[in-house]
Amino acid sequence: MQKTNRLALAVLALLGSTAAFAQSSVTLYGRVNTTVERQEVGNVKTTGLFNNASRFGFKGTEDLGGGLKAGFQLESGFNSDTGASATTFFGRQSEVNLSGGFGAVRLGRFIAESYFAIADYVSMHNHETGSSSDAFYAYVMPDANKIAYHTPTFGGLTVDAAVALREQAVGVKNAYDLAANYNLGALALGAGYSKQGDVNQFAVRALYTFGAFTVGGYVQRDENGHSWASGKRNSFRLAGAYNLGASEFHVNVGRAGEYKNTPDSDATQYTLGYNYNLSKRTKVYGYYTRVSNSSGARYTLNNAATPSGSDFSSVAVGVRHNF
Repeated sequence: MQKTNRLALAVLALLGSTAAFAQSSVTLYGRVNTTVERQEVGNVKTTGLFNNASRFGFKGTEDLGGGLKAGFQLESGFNSDTGASATTFFGRQSEVNLSGGFGAVRLGRFIAESYFAIADYVSMHNHETGSSSDAFYAYVMPDANKIAYHTPTFGGLTVDAAVALREQAVGVKNAYDLAANYNLGALALGAGYSKQGDVNQFAVRALYTFGAFTVGGYVQRDENGHSWASGKRNSFRLAGAYNLGASEFHVNVGRAGEYKNTPDSDATQYTLGYNYNLSKRTKVYGYYTRVSNSSGARYTLNNAATPSGSDFSSVAVGVRHNF
């Protein structure tokens, strides 16, 4: 009889734990994105294999009842050309969150929502990665030590607000980020604002889809947004895409104005790209991108170390696979 009771208790415990597991889920996901490129910086030419923001991650949710959920997301970048892991292992994302009818509260490290509302939304050809990524967008929001809030959707509108805490670092101020996205069917609008001390940016974006065509762009105003420049500057980017079956044709052009206190710091970037979707998760693609810098500008892959006035260009073919 005692053995029977123990067996019954064990079965009940197993059923209870199974029910608990059924209320939660964990997903492994990622992307491997690699190109073969012929790059030119100034007069220096390089042919090589290049990583395009490859990553893997884990995310999960637990249903707490009453519409409340707990969640987490851990994401790590790695170099697909060498296999090397990122210096900060979960440097792309490391957060825990609570969500419900009130929206979501997020704690940890994650990319600024103002960036997703503007530059990432417009750069459609290679998911805002690699040598053809937007060279001009001023990203000024720290990723770490964040507290953020994401609203529910109100008639197509969502708003995100975040603060990145300085944590008593000498000479460093808290940073603030705001983003808004408003979807009206074929028309998608966005706005983003970031500020940390005397560094700030504000941008607005629009994207419109009609038939097989998508067109859009953004305008940004920043102050001290790039480490090598100072003063205020205006920049913009226009992008277009045409989808034909499994094929995608892409074109975009960006223009960075001159920083007020950095003479001859204007530049132009354009990209022509083609993607072919082998499946919903895998595509092959190619592109040509070029950045033309004035004598005081350094917009390239590594603008802090590039001599002023050096132009950059790349011809690339690649494979991207999501899992």
